[in-house]
Amino acid sequence: MRSDWVPVSAAALLTGAMALTFGSLIMPSTRGTTDTLTIVQQDGGRWMAVASIYFLASVALTLGLPAALTLFERRGRQLSMISAVVLAVGFLGTAGYAMLMVFFHSLVVTGAIHDQGIEDLAHETGLAIFLYGWIVAFFLGETLFAIALLRARTTPTWVPIVMLAHVGSVFISQLVPDLLSRSFVLLLAIAFAGISIEAVARDNAQRVR
Repeated sequence: MRSDWVPVSAAALLTGAMALTFGSLIMPSTRGTTDTLTIVQQDGGRWMAVASIYFLASVALTLGLPAALTLFERRGRQLSMISAVVLAVGFLGTAGYAMLMVFFHSLVVTGAIHDQGIEDLAHETGLAIFLYGWIVAFFLGETLFAIALLRARTTPTWVPIVMLAHVGSVFISQLVPDLLSRSFVLLLAIAFAGISIEAVARDNAQRVR
């Protein structure tokens, strides 16, 4: 059965992963709330560029999930569906984070927020719940999806291993230099590239049959 949407979805998955990687690498480094205010004031263009890239990454990654799910026929299918739902929450949370960046930029530009305002915002309960929920959903979904891939055995073993390595990197990111910590996101891009390639290869094989 011909499925023209699989290559498109796989391309979206890869595009989203690369966009997320690029956005993370060019994101201005911050060492505190006051530093964040200074960066937004002095480098607002890059701040808004990152927000736009994150939003694009969120949309593309969400559209790419269907292609990733084609890798599961029997083994790991139920777990893959669960992980896809959790990952979707994480991907959509990225769009929410991008919108928060835009909102924060507008507050700074209009002078509606200052140092103390940032401190209050950083400790706002609702915002903290959203941010931690987004991060947990992203990494939990990635972990479950990697386990599902290990069970399904429809991709090379290195693909889920690299995904799990990316999840593990979150525990050491604060212990290494900032540039190295940022580069860990490349692991996610490599893993999603492997998933996209395998999804397209399997779709092409089914067309030949």
